[in-house]
Amino acid sequence: MLKATSNKRKEREEDSIEEPKSLQNSSLPLNGNLELNDESGDEQSDEEDSDGVQEPFPELDPASDSDSDSFDEEDVEGLDEDEESYPDDSGSDTSVADDVTPFPKPRTIISNITGQPKRVYPEIEPDYDSDSSTEEDPTRIGNVPVEWYDDLPHVGYDINGKKVLRAARGDELDKFLSTVEDPSTWTSAMDKKLGMEKPLTAEELDIIQRLQSAENPDANYDPYEPTVEWFTGKGKEEVMPLSSAPEPKRRWQPSKWEKQKVMKIVRAIRQGRILPSKPKTSSDAPQYYNIWSNEDPSSSHVPQLPAPKRRLPTNSESYNPPPEYLPSEEEKKQWEETEKEDRERDYLPQSYPSLRLVPAYDQFIQEQFQRQLDLYLAPRLQKKKLNIDPESLIPKLPSPNSLKPFPLYKSLRVMHESRVRCISVSPDGLWSVTGDGKGHILLWEVTVGRPVKRWKFDAAITAVEWCPRKDVTFFVVALEETLHAIIPPNLSEPILKATRTLLAPSELPANGSAPTVVKWTSDLSGSSEDKPILSLRLPASSGSPKQVVFHRRGDYFATVCDAPGQISIWIHQISKRHSQSPFKKMKGAVQRVLFHPIKAHFLVATQRYVRIYDLAAQQLLKTLQPGMKWISSIDIHPSGDHLIVGGYDRKLCWFDLELSDKPYKVLRYHTRAIRAVHFHPTYPLFASSSDDGSIQIFHARVYNDMMTDPLIVPLKILRGHKVSDGLGVLDIKWCSGSPWLVSAGADGTAGVWFS
Repeated sequence: MLKATSNKRKEREEDSIEEPKSLQNSSLPLNGNLELNDESGDEQSDEEDSDGVQEPFPELDPASDSDSDSFDEEDVEGLDEDEESYPDDSGSDTSVADDVTPFPKPRTIISNITGQPKRVYPEIEPDYDSDSSTEEDPTRIGNVPVEWYDDLPHVGYDINGKKVLRAARGDELDKFLSTVEDPSTWTSAMDKKLGMEKPLTAEELDIIQRLQSAENPDANYDPYEPTVEWFTGKGKEEVMPLSSAPEPKRRWQPSKWEKQKVMKIVRAIRQGRILPSKPKTSSDAPQYYNIWSNEDPSSSHVPQLPAPKRRLPTNSESYNPPPEYLPSEEEKKQWEETEKEDRERDYLPQSYPSLRLVPAYDQFIQEQFQRQLDLYLAPRLQKKKLNIDPESLIPKLPSPNSLKPFPLYKSLRVMHESRVRCISVSPDGLWSVTGDGKGHILLWEVTVGRPVKRWKFDAAITAVEWCPRKDVTFFVVALEETLHAIIPPNLSEPILKATRTLLAPSELPANGSAPTVVKWTSDLSGSSEDKPILSLRLPASSGSPKQVVFHRRGDYFATVCDAPGQISIWIHQISKRHSQSPFKKMKGAVQRVLFHPIKAHFLVATQRYVRIYDLAAQQLLKTLQPGMKWISSIDIHPSGDHLIVGGYDRKLCWFDLELSDKPYKVLRYHTRAIRAVHFHPTYPLFASSSDDGSIQIFHARVYNDMMTDPLIVPLKILRGHKVSDGLGVLDIKWCSGSPWLVSAGADGTAGVWFS
């Protein structure tokens, strides 16, 4: 065991021989974090374990102030008589390393005990106080805040771990007496770490005084010292240039860019786009006026009215009036019995034989108060009455005859057995489909009003919508928790085949079997036109769908259900036969949803707000505040920059989505609740229907110029539906390609309005 220990010690000593060479050959950073292992200390500990005698550490001469770390021969002999110095085998000059390395240079000696070389470092000077870590700290609490000891009788611990008690301090009376008796109390400060008053030096007091006076704390700093002219003056001129680059050609040639700018201005002056300054005329000469008058010709304000003048005294107010002005006894008694507000005069005339017998006036304060009150209530300015014609305040709108075509009269009427709740028009504008409260779906032609096909369901029809695609033709019908896709009859063979392939494919898409709570069912035979070719079964908790709206490409369509507190919005994809609910929680009951016609945005209208979501980024973009109590319907302009919102409180709000989240204009033309609003897809028209049985037609022209406001002109009020059970026109739709309007009323009729 002892032999193994000695072998390990020899290996460590051999490693220590090669270390000085590596240190000399490597460049050490001045501020690097280096981990150094003092192997000589390990050898000394080994020697203490083996010999039992501690090797004495070399003593240094404290009087020596040399920067070099080399030792004399006397120091070597004083360290150990049996030890000899070992020459450095690195073979390199260490003078450069001494200047670079911040650590003291060791020396290599031969141990008399082991006979091996070892390194010895010089002793650290105990009086080296350039580092703040060598300062004496009586508390020894480190970076612990002193406030931690505010409630304790001690302030920390000394080097032996004993508590350092807080210094005794007098009460407030002692402090006051010390400030009175000792004039130097004001020149000391409390040292929280030492717990005692520490006097301030004259330099510190001077710094405090300068800081209080907002001066520079350094007394030797002169902010007004003369400027040193380094490169000016005689004999200080710069002879050599700062750069040897040749002079550029543009320095001595006329600039062609400046010539182009000047010619551009000359052309603008010739064309009249820039008007030069006009010469001064005689009207620009200074005008003279009376500076003592109240009228200032340079001011546009109306001059102030003069203060009301005081009433001049009469003969009855004289100290010796004529006898006819003096009242009799009856008149005096009557004046005293009359109320103060009803008296003709506030005084009684009196006569005195001389002026020196006139007493002080007893009504002086009352009269001064009345005078101040008159000045306070007197008008300051004279306002000129504006003679404005009320007709000039009304904006001049174009004549409705110049804005034709728009619907003028009701040409066709289609009858239903009950109130017609929803209506939709095909993308080509030739066919229309309506649904009533008894479950009847009627397909009829718009131009002649001829019914073509009728479908019967077991529940009331709540919504119906055509697919906007041109290559396929079908419409979706919504009733209790179910959506049906129906193909109309009399279709061409290519369109019929493409529609059946889309709605009832022979093979389901790749993710068609993805788990979803909405059940998709297809009629693979597709032979009967009386049955729906595709059906969607919504969850029982969703409720009945009250709206169906398609995306512009026709692959997606969204439904809104009327179940409160549940998932009310569903988005369905026909090509992948997949349904999802994008919103798990919604603030408020959802009334209507809408796809943006251009961008990937989704509009959701609750009872009071309209929120716009970005489907790609999946975040809320904007919240519109119509200021309505209950929103009933919304529609967006084909440009995608404007939105109309109708409410049950008879308001119709126009929003400019690029302008603000508040309404640009609020229209109040209906007398009862608004049920539906709709923009025309091609013409600058929009319409609104209400429970008052009327349809309002508006001209809405939107300009591409952002500085031009939209032109909104009311054109026509269409009346042709009767009010039944408090309900009027429930739904309206425009026919694409023509200025015709179809409407569905609560009286069980659907009409077509022609221009």
